[in-house]
Amino acid sequence: MWKTTNILKFVLTLIMLIFSFSTGQAQRELEIRLADEYYQNGELEKARLVYERIAKNFRYIPQIHHNYFSLLLDLKEFNIARKYLNNVIKKYPSNLYYILDRGLIYREEGNAEEMNAYFYKLIRDEISSDNYKTRVAAQYFINRHVVDYAILVYRQARTFQGDSNAYSFELANIYRFQNKKDLMVNEYLKYLSVTPSNLNFVRNTMQLVLTEPQDLNKLEELLFRKIQDDPGNAIFNELLIWVNLQQKNFNGAFIQARALDRRKGAAGDRAMNIGKIALDNKDHKAAVKIFDYIINQYPATGNAILARHYRIKAEEEIVKNTYPVNPTKIRELTIKYQNFINETGYERTTLEAYRNKALLHAFYLDEKDSAIHILQEIILHSRAAVNLKSMSKLDLGDIYILNNEPWESALLYSQVEKSMKETPIGYDAKLRNAKLSYYKGEFKLAQEHLDILKEATTREISNDAMQLSLLIRDNTGLDSTETAMQNYAAIDLMLFQNKTEEAKKEIDFMLKEYSTHALIDELLWLKADILRKEAKFEEALELLSRVNEEFYYDILGDDAYYRMGLIYEENLNEKFLAMEIYQEFLIRYPGSIFSADVRKRFRTLRGDFDEQGIEPVN
Repeated sequence: MWKTTNILKFVLTLIMLIFSFSTGQAQRELEIRLADEYYQNGELEKARLVYERIAKNFRYIPQIHHNYFSLLLDLKEFNIARKYLNNVIKKYPSNLYYILDRGLIYREEGNAEEMNAYFYKLIRDEISSDNYKTRVAAQYFINRHVVDYAILVYRQARTFQGDSNAYSFELANIYRFQNKKDLMVNEYLKYLSVTPSNLNFVRNTMQLVLTEPQDLNKLEELLFRKIQDDPGNAIFNELLIWVNLQQKNFNGAFIQARALDRRKGAAGDRAMNIGKIALDNKDHKAAVKIFDYIINQYPATGNAILARHYRIKAEEEIVKNTYPVNPTKIRELTIKYQNFINETGYERTTLEAYRNKALLHAFYLDEKDSAIHILQEIILHSRAAVNLKSMSKLDLGDIYILNNEPWESALLYSQVEKSMKETPIGYDAKLRNAKLSYYKGEFKLAQEHLDILKEATTREISNDAMQLSLLIRDNTGLDSTETAMQNYAAIDLMLFQNKTEEAKKEIDFMLKEYSTHALIDELLWLKADILRKEAKFEEALELLSRVNEEFYYDILGDDAYYRMGLIYEENLNEKFLAMEIYQEFLIRYPGSIFSADVRKRFRTLRGDFDEQGIEPVN
């Protein structure tokens, strides 16, 4: 009985102690929350009273320290802060955060010399030899907005370890946020030399940060030095390829790609990729050079077959953009395409070439029946990819527009739009349907299609949709009958159908009839384009100059000035006049979509890429 009573008393006492402890714990938690709330609301004296009471129990220091210590500094109670901190460090002697906080008192007192001496000694004697402490201290300094000490921590630790590449990633990130681009680049290159697998991350980061042309120029020079100093490290060649592509210097990118392909025993894979990028970016001469290299160097590979196709395609673009277009050269291209198909057989690659051949027949040789026959063959071919069949249907739709059969066109466009929903080809079909409505003067219906396409996944389709949408919107509100816009759309259709003489007459009529209409700059642009294709370059320049002078603020201002530069460079071979235009362009239209190409063309004409032919040491 006595034993039972004692046990019962012990249990009751234990329950009361636990309850008392829990109540006290809950009370303290409430006090901490109250003090934090006072501090956040700027009621510093109230917060101070509560924090002081809590701080008497060292158990709660980790929960209140940051706010309480910051509060004392805010109130300039430096002696109290120092005394408080000394007591805390005695209780927690291994806590680096508290030790580092001592230096902040000197900062708030305005004693930079003492602060520097304290932190330098601490970093040298206690931190730099310990990787964990190095990282803790660096993050502490970053959080406390004294980032230069974080840099010092990493550099001292790097020296202690005897590794010049240590902490390169961390330092690169600090320099990035400080916008110290040169230092950032140096550290990222060190980082890559150790961890080449992170090349994509570094490239993406640099693309976000190195936004000025001079940034890429400096990186390019640095990479050449790195390649000379460390010729066995291919990562710098890979990054130099990327730099050259950013500058649209496809020859320079090709030289690096060629060297890497040889070193790694690849069958021209990198060079092939550069060639396709050059072709997509309309540097057709560079593309021809690259594809010729692949054909000659790797004749028995799949890349050589692709290169043969793309080589003809690049040559086609050169022929189509040499004015006036020579029908004989177009005929030669169709023969080259057919020879390629005959020698290789009807495979996926050659069926693409077959489609290219069909478009030449339709739009340049006025042989629409031949084009229709080829496209129908592709659509029915068992080896043709779904995308190719869909694109061939869209091409057929275009040819029916040439034949004045818009209903057939609409049917084909709608079939592709339905079967290829939410894909670039499906969006392309919708865009062509919108243009068809536009040609017919059904502007409201066209606008409905275009509003959807403004959010299209491909930039090219989105941009085309935006431009046509702006054209319709800006020129249908002023004229209630929409007569002028209908006439303009009819001219666009004539040009699509290669009815050039009819289109010129209608443009001249509209320039007189609607001399004050908002469509004037568009009309001048269309006529200048026609004259350029007829090799009447001086007349085209006059109209483009008028667009640029009278409508420089409008959507075609930068287009017109860019086109003037192209005519001087490509058609009249006036190198210095082209350079003047390009230089002025970059000042007038720095945000234009043509800026990157203009900058590359200017640098090429100036001779900046002359030395890119030096191949890196293997």
